[in-house]
Parts: sequence; C-alpha cells; structure tokens
Amino acid sequence: MTTDVIFLVVVILGAILLFLILRLRGHYHAVRALRDALNVRQSLLRENLPGTLGPDWDELCTAGTRLIEEVNRLDQQHTGQLAQLEATLGSLQEAVLIVDSNNYVLLANKALQAIFPKARNILGERLELTLHSDEFLRLVEIVRQGRIQPRQEIEFVDASGSIWVEVTGSIISPLNGRKAPSLLFVLHDITRQKRLENVRKEFVANVSHELRTPLAVIKGYVETLVDGQDSVSPSDRDKFLKTIQRHTERLNSLLEDLLTLSRLESAQTGLTREKCDLPTWLAAVMEDLHARPTAVGHRFSLSIDTAVGTVFADPLKLGQVFENLVGNALKYTPRGSIIDMTVRIHPVDTVEICVRDNGPGIPTEDLPHIFERFYRVDKGRSREKGGTGLGLSIVKHIVQLHGGRVWAESRVGEGTAFFFTLPVRLN
Repeated sequence: MTTDVIFLVVVILGAILLFLILRLRGHYHAVRALRDALNVRQSLLRENLPGTLGPDWDELCTAGTRLIEEVNRLDQQHTGQLAQLEATLGSLQEAVLIVDSNNYVLLANKALQAIFPKARNILGERLELTLHSDEFLRLVEIVRQGRIQPRQEIEFVDASGSIWVEVTGSIISPLNGRKAPSLLFVLHDITRQKRLENVRKEFVANVSHELRTPLAVIKGYVETLVDGQDSVSPSDRDKFLKTIQRHTERLNSLLEDLLTLSRLESAQTGLTREKCDLPTWLAAVMEDLHARPTAVGHRFSLSIDTAVGTVFADPLKLGQVFENLVGNALKYTPRGSIIDMTVRIHPVDTVEICVRDNGPGIPTEDLPHIFERFYRVDKGRSREKGGTGLGLSIVKHIVQLHGGRVWAESRVGEGTAFFFTLPVRLN
C-alpha cells in the first residue's frame, strides 16, 4: 500500500471520527439541556438544543415540554389550593393543625398561635418539639390508626401555666404530594371555662366550710338546751344563748356579704353615679366611723390635697369600700393605733385614696391573695373577730365597677396600706 493510499485512509477515518465526536457532543448537550429544562420547569424548545438532532429528538422535546407544562399546571393548582386553604383556616376562631404521617407540621393557623404563643414558625417542625403533651401525642397515634375518638379535653403544661383545649381529630387526603394520608386536628381553647369551673368549685367548698362552722356550733348548743332543759343552770343557759346569738349574727353577715358579691357580679349591676364633693363626703364618713364602739381608743387622721374636688361615684357603694377598709384596720389593730387616710390627685384625672394602719402587717406571700374570696392571713384569728373573708373581695369589685384599681402594700410589724383609685370624670 502506497503512502498516498495510507494518507487517504487516515484522513477518511479522521473525518468519520470527528463527525462521531461532534454528533456525540451534540447529544450530550441535548441531554444536559433536557435535564436543565426539567429541573427548572421551563418549556423545552427545539432551537435551544445545539444542532439538528433529528425527528426523535424533536419528539422528545415536544413530550418533555408537555410534561413540564403539566407539572407547572399541577404545581400552580396545588399552590393555589394550599393558599386558599390557609386563608380559609386563618379566618377561623378554632385552632387548626395538620400533620403528615411522620408528625411534621404541614399547616397551623393563627388561632393555634394565639392559644400557644410559643408555637410560631412551626411549619416543617416535628410535632413533639412544638406541643409538649404526651396525652396529645397519644391521641395523634389513635387517630392515625383510624380509631374514632370523641372530643377529648387535654391539658398542656409549661412554665407559664396550664392551657386546656378540647381536641377532635380526623384523617384527610395527603397534602403536598405525599402518599400517606395527613391528620387534621381542631383545637378549642377551654382554659377560661376550666378556670371558672375551678373558681366555682373552690367557692362552693369555701361557702360550705364557712357555713358549716357556725351551724355546727348553733346546732350543738341548741341540742344541749333542748336535751338538758332541767339540768342546765341559768348562767350556762345565758352563755349558750349568747353564743348562739353571736354565731347567728356571723351567719347573717356571711349571707349579706354573699348577696352583696352576687349583686356586684351580676350582669345587671349598675352604679348610681352622682357628683360627690369628695373632701366633704370623706369628712362625714370619717366622723361616722370614728363614732363606732370599735373605734374607741383609736386615732384617726385625714389628709386631702387641695386640688381634690368633685368625683362621679356611687356614694352608697363607695361607703361600703371605706367601711370594709377602715373596719379591717379597727379590727386588726390594738387600742391606741393610728388609722391614717390620705387623698391625692393624679395628673391623669385620677384620685388615689390610701387607708393606712400601724398594725401587725401582712406577710409578703399573702399579699397577692388578700382580695380573693374567703382568703384569710390568720384564719383562726379572723374568725374570732367575726370576719367573713369577703370584705376585700367586695372592695375590689366596687372599685373596679367605678373604673379604678385596688392594691395593698405591707410589711410584717410595720402596718398595712390599702390603695384604690377613682376616675375624676366619667368615661
């Protein structure tokens, strides 16, 4: 074979090899363009591919474009449905929670965040890390197993306290293209109802206890008088009757205070407001209180800012406030004690009134509770002095009805000061 022939063969083979390399390179770029188009979900156009690759590639481009368009359409439809679902659930007052088969949060509306303030930005988080309740997690598994459950009350406890919710759950169709079904939970906040229920139970228990004590004493002495008519001496009979009278008066006071509280808390409670010249009115109130037998041996002082004038208040109910506050001071301070009342004006159309004594004082741990019904700092001593445990609760309700607030400051051994405010003008 001559040199020319060999050279010609080499040239022909080189040309064939170059053609094949270019062809393969075109296929490689076409495949990469197809992959990129599918990844970004853009239409695959024939002119975007390098070179002319034949009818097979044209058909592949057409099929790929249709597939991309269908994926985009389904994605937009799913996004729209999810946005519509979120908008609908966001307007509900009930809390709604949707989780997937692995307990990842798919949706939580604003009402859920209102019940659980710490449960913000929880989409995609594990349920166990957002809502801490073993009882709720057990309910999730029960619902996932398809077992029908009635509404269930569940308590969530954290450092800030307890949150009670009423929960119902059900299985729904998969979301976000998942194969396994999702779980939908509706949570209704019943924390306030639970607290009111506990208050009611405590109130009934306290009333029963307060009524039982004087009734037991009265019953015991009456039975003694009935069974021992002939054997009881006149002096014992007189002592028994006075004891019965004292406990009867205590029962009457307790019932009167209960009725007063009931009227103050009723929906129809109203104040008969009128213009009241506070300095003149307070001077008359102090004079009446000073004339009481229990005030013998006590000293009173009244200090009023010159700027204090007329307020709009219910004189009758306001009189109950002073009667309870000054009455407490008289009851729990020894003879010779000073009861001081000061009245000063605040810049924001508010009058602040303080009733201060130099008695034994109230321990710090008891101060937050003294306005609660039946709460006593020294239970035995309070009952001996005839207190019902409702006076400060009545004070609190009357002041709040006037639009003011009430609080106390005290140190053991240094006396106690009760403060309350009254608005100068009607709102």
